[in-house]
Amino acid sequence: MTVSRSEGRAANELRTITITPDYVSYPEGSVLIASGNTRVLCNVSLDSDVPRWMKQQNKRGGWITAEYSLLPRSTRQRTARETNGLRGRTQEIRRMIGRSLRAALNLELLSGYTCIADCDVLQADGGTRTAAVTGAYLSLVKALQPLIEEGALPQGVLKTQVAAVSVGMIEGIPLLDLDYAEDSTADVDLNVVMNDRGEYIEVQGTAEGQTITRSQLDALLDLATEGIEKLFNMQRDVLKR
Repeated sequence: MTVSRSEGRAANELRTITITPDYVSYPEGSVLIASGNTRVLCNVSLDSDVPRWMKQQNKRGGWITAEYSLLPRSTRQRTARETNGLRGRTQEIRRMIGRSLRAALNLELLSGYTCIADCDVLQADGGTRTAAVTGAYLSLVKALQPLIEEGALPQGVLKTQVAAVSVGMIEGIPLLDLDYAEDSTADVDLNVVMNDRGEYIEVQGTAEGQTITRSQLDALLDLATEGIEKLFNMQRDVLKR
């Protein structure tokens, strides 16, 4: 059995991905990442200070925090701006992005800096949070690299690459990098974040309407690993430019 996919993709094929570094001039790091019809602008700003709670606890090093938003017409119907507090989904995603980016760095070596990653979805067609993680990692490196080159931060502050991808199962077939149509009908879907050591940072998943076996879960994780390896190669190519 086969599943018809956008762009005529195979089950283990990523959507067409385009990464544009330095998309915005003002942030210390900026990347526009497009995955199929999903587009996320990832900007990283540096603040030469740390949060108050770190000072109160005499914590050394630095910190990374993340923001995430859907622009009003990033979706098929207008999404209202979150002016009266963040929705639960937004809070969940921003925390996921923050955790993922913190895993990429040795925070003790960040030396009094706070990195703020702003991930704004310009167009949503599934996989916005995973695209945000993959793009924000690149923006983070772009922001920190000048400080490393001038000796203000040690090279060791960059610990591992980090990237993320979605996987899911439709009619018993494991699929990589779900678009919105696939995600909305999938029997099972996972969001997987990994580093380039092959270690998992986060796995978010659920079975929708049916259970999943251990062998099916293993197949999905193997598929995610395969896709993330491809994303790591794309990240390396961008950082060589």
